Amino acid sequence: MANPSTLPTGLTWLKAPARNSVTDTGSVEGLVQEILAAVRDKGDAAVRDYARRFDNAELDSFEVSMDDRLAALEELAPQTRADTEFAIANVRKFAQAQLATMLPLDMETLPGVFMGHRVIPIETVGCYVPGGRFPLLSAPIMTIVPAKVAGVDQVIACLPPNAHRAMIAGCHLSGADRIFRIGGAQAIAAMAYGTQTVPQVNKIVGPGNAFVNEAKRQVFGPVGIDQLAGPSEIFILADHTGDAAMIATDLLAQAEHDVRTRVGLITTEAALARAVLAEVEAQLATLSTAHVAAPAWRDYGEIVVCDSEAAMIAYSDHIAAEHLQIHTADPHGLAKRLRNYGSLFIGELASVVYSDKCSGTNHTLPTMAAGRYTGGLWVGAYVKIATHQWLDERGVQAVAPPAARQSASEGLEGHRRAAQLRLDRLQVRR
Repeated sequence: MANPSTLPTGLTWLKAPARNSVTDTGSVEGLVQEILAAVRDKGDAAVRDYARRFDNAELDSFEVSMDDRLAALEELAPQTRADTEFAIANVRKFAQAQLATMLPLDMETLPGVFMGHRVIPIETVGCYVPGGRFPLLSAPIMTIVPAKVAGVDQVIACLPPNAHRAMIAGCHLSGADRIFRIGGAQAIAAMAYGTQTVPQVNKIVGPGNAFVNEAKRQVFGPVGIDQLAGPSEIFILADHTGDAAMIATDLLAQAEHDVRTRVGLITTEAALARAVLAEVEAQLATLSTAHVAAPAWRDYGEIVVCDSEAAMIAYSDHIAAEHLQIHTADPHGLAKRLRNYGSLFIGELASVVYSDKCSGTNHTLPTMAAGRYTGGLWVGAYVKIATHQWLDERGVQAVAPPAARQSASEGLEGHRRAAQLRLDRLQVRR
């Protein structure tokens, strides 16, 4: 639970989290630093050593050949391929619509002063595709498809050597230009620094475990990153209209991701809170993934009863959950009053699982309260908005005098000379 001094008032916990998923990471910084240094210095040899050490994998070649990509595609069940292509089409459609809102700009701000910006795709992007407990076929879709829509020249995908072969097919269908069987922090290092076989990228995107996350943090600077993503999160806002069985089902659907998943109900209805608590326990008894979901619920699950809708909104904005569902009488009205979240699911028919898999919005989202300052991965993460300007004689006459005066007042003589030079030459020519 957060520091009580920072919490909104009017809250009562029916179930408080026993642990903090943000701080329960252990010490990974030193090991990641060692991995990054080794890969930077030794390249493929270090990657091969870590594949043997961490993944128990002996690899002659890291890159997945085109023949192997096509073989993995052939192995994909027809319905699985159809569902994957359905998801790709929806994600592509939404990304294309988003990109269409990002337009180049050219304008004359003063007589003779012209400026604007271009929307420029990043040249090379590295997509980390986690292996995880299950073959998450949606994972490559969410990182690779928007990159291709944005116009990225080269999209590199890295996934653990022991990842399900369906994940290779997913990377291929999503449009990856090259696929490498490299996982963990060593994959981040390979993409950040480049090796004998892995090209250096300009930006790294995609979720991963604590080691992947820490590696992204340490390489940031020479390369860009999308965000630092912690364990998955889902919170549901509900009033007296909430359905306890549906809420419990959605909480456990997310809890089965990881034993450190953070799940919670924020409600104004005490009776609903008690019903959801009982329903979660009942559903866990028959859930095949309870070995993951039950520890997540036990350690990080919470149910908070609020004395007003305002308190519910305040606590939700404080949490800034990765996934935020609204199960209230007026979900669209409430949605307009919320500001901190990764992605919003309005009304009880909008389940997180649809976005997780195939509906079209991206499931790579901010966690650990990062929703207070950023949104999730989107097509805009793969382009740069780069400004430009040019001036004619009228523009120089308008901006040179104040620029020269300001430079002089700041004691920057070189700046003053550069500002004044063009004005002086215009006057000489006249």
